[in-house]
Amino acid sequence: MNLSEIAGKEIVNLVTGERLGIIGECDLILDETTGSILALLIPQERGFFSRRRNDLFLEVPWRNVKKIGNDMIIIEHEGHI
Repeated sequence: MNLSEIAGKEIVNLVTGERLGIIGECDLILDETTGSILALLIPQERGFFSRRRNDLFLEVPWRNVKKIGNDMIIIEHEGHI
């Protein structure tokens, strides 16, 4: 799978149904030797109407990605965001 195939997809948590962000706004942690994705770093917003983001990220291991569809990526994350 190429990065261009997942770019722009929305990330949704299967556990809570919460929309967490879009792949284009996230960072990826990559294995430098194999090039495989290890985790997603999803920025957390400060508040509902906040335009500025803080320096906190939700790190979701790639193994928690359950399904990649046409428009979204479904993850399974139990913890609070």
